[in-house]
Amino acid sequence: MSDVRYPFTAIVGMADLRLGLLLNAVSPAVGGVLVRGEKGTAKSTMVRALAGLLPVIAAVDDCRFACDPAAPDPQCPDGPHVSPSFAERPSQLVELPVGVAEDRIVGSLDLERALAEGVKAYEPGLLARAHRGVLYIDEVNLLQDHVVDLLLDAAAMGRSYVEREGVSVRHAARFLLVGTMNPEEGELRPQLLDRFGLTVEIAATRDPAERAEVVRRRLAYDADPAGFAARFAEEERALAEHITTARELLPRVELTDVALRQITAVCAAFEVDGLRADIVMARTAVALAAWDGRTEVLEEDVRKAAQLALPHRRRRNPFDAPGLDEEQLDRTLEEHAQQEAPEPEGDGPGPDGDGGPDGGPEDGGPDGRGPDGGGPDGGGAPEPSDGGPEVSAGESAGEPAQPPVPAQHPSPARESAPVAAGDPYRTRLFTVRGTGHGAQGRRSPAETTGGHTIRARRPQGALGRLHLTATLQAAAPHQAARGRSGRALVLNKDDFREQVRQGRESNLVLFVVDASGSMAARQRMTAVKGAVLSLLMDAYQRRDKIGMITFRGAGAELALPPTSSVEVGAARLESLPTGGRTPLAAGLLRAHEVLRVERLRDPNRRPLLVVVTDGRATGGRDALARSQRAAALFAAQGTASVVLDCESGPVRLGLARTLAGLLGGTAVSLDELRAEGVASLVRENRPTTVRENRATTMRKAA
Repeated sequence: MSDVRYPFTAIVGMADLRLGLLLNAVSPAVGGVLVRGEKGTAKSTMVRALAGLLPVIAAVDDCRFACDPAAPDPQCPDGPHVSPSFAERPSQLVELPVGVAEDRIVGSLDLERALAEGVKAYEPGLLARAHRGVLYIDEVNLLQDHVVDLLLDAAAMGRSYVEREGVSVRHAARFLLVGTMNPEEGELRPQLLDRFGLTVEIAATRDPAERAEVVRRRLAYDADPAGFAARFAEEERALAEHITTARELLPRVELTDVALRQITAVCAAFEVDGLRADIVMARTAVALAAWDGRTEVLEEDVRKAAQLALPHRRRRNPFDAPGLDEEQLDRTLEEHAQQEAPEPEGDGPGPDGDGGPDGGPEDGGPDGRGPDGGGPDGGGAPEPSDGGPEVSAGESAGEPAQPPVPAQHPSPARESAPVAAGDPYRTRLFTVRGTGHGAQGRRSPAETTGGHTIRARRPQGALGRLHLTATLQAAAPHQAARGRSGRALVLNKDDFREQVRQGRESNLVLFVVDASGSMAARQRMTAVKGAVLSLLMDAYQRRDKIGMITFRGAGAELALPPTSSVEVGAARLESLPTGGRTPLAAGLLRAHEVLRVERLRDPNRRPLLVVVTDGRATGGRDALARSQRAAALFAAQGTASVVLDCESGPVRLGLARTLAGLLGGTAVSLDELRAEGVASLVRENRPTTVRENRATTMRKAA
């Protein structure tokens, strides 16, 4: 790979991404930019190219924290800097690896000096290196949540706080934060999304001429990187000067009361949480004015700032797509464009009129739907009334109501159209028994690199996180025998101890969903899909991988291979048709094969099997016996499992609960799935026999 960066000005298209990066270069206080897009769209190329445009900085000589000689950090660990000498150097581009440890980010105790010289010394991390430069996180959605939280806290405060292993350090950490992600590989939690100042959605152009130009330039760069960069050197120099000029103009830009009122009105109209959006919009609008060479913020700056700062803050649940209603934005800006807002007319649109908050009908958006295009509350399907029948997707969209399905057991051979899922809700927590060693998450107990320290042990292989106290205790009794003569300890390899930390891991939650004719009753399938959607949301919040197998008709289908993208699972669930026979055995055997392959790929990620069925099995004389033999395979391997019992009606066969006993897992009904109290939130998945299930049922009846 060439050391010559691809020129920023040579990148074709992607105007919003270009603008978002440049605004952060002008004003890092904007809070960084998150770039969301499909693979192969030059996200990383553009970010790396930006670093070459940033002005050179003056840094104090021999300062590991790049202190500005004009205003050195009074808390700098290498300070105090009194009349320091300095040198100019380019701004740093620090790239954060996906598997980075917390110590590498914030820094830690210099163990070599601590043990050899007996002094406490701090070894700076990547945040110190990124100060006054660019911190680039590729695939930010694949980082552990606590790592992302730590990075965003430092970016928001402009300072890194280190309190660990007897070290207490504060140092400046102001940097341009850029994260890139492919939504297909999983989303960031809304709380983390909100911490990024701006977000930009990008996709590869569909224009053949533009695609041809992209390919032409890339081939030219690969053939002669230096020559290609020279072609754009003048444009790069002009753009770098533009950034410097805008930075100098920034303090003189005035945010008028009209512009500020428009900003706050837009944030209120779009119902974003908290006040961070208002602050980010204000800073972005000021940076836009400076970039355009103006000293006053205009309405066009506010509009563009809203388009960059608000879409990712409008998500109400993990399955909402980021977006912004342009018509609502224009109406809100127009209403608050004057110094004195006019009195609203009694029957006109607006916040106090008969319409909704965006001037549309009373139920939300401009077309009578909620702000996200779903029901009145923007959540998709409407909330069913107590005791009343739930409506189908067509009925919720205002189409004529369809006649009710007369039979609870439609013809096995007939396929029914997909029905909408019910509203998701908070579910009980199901965990895998025992202590695992998988990736950090929020589901099952595990030994992890995070969490709290529970004990010390001799290293198993390479030394991981050193347990300093235990190491010193192991070495202390032998110092006299080893001839210690100074402050430094005399250590042997056998003295070292490492920390054992306990936290929670993420699991592979594999859904096996019965989509046969016995599940096809309209009201019933809506409730079942709502339950699965709720479990999907729970998996999203606990950072699990998920997979989905459906079975109906003649066999089973892997509808969703194991992935971190829960949104894709929700989409597959929404379009799931029903009908046909019930090949339960085929579904279980397919699940067994998927888990076998996943164990080879990721041995440390423990699975949780969730079977959604009424327990019936058809498609042959011994269909039920074959399904029972398939269930025994999971019990033999000790696979944690939950059976979501979907059986309904006055006469119940209890087949789903029998299946749970054969799996060695737990059976819960749709009603029991909802979180009812604190005790249910910490329930551990354990093998449950049919007899225990019957006893529980009798106790509830009593």
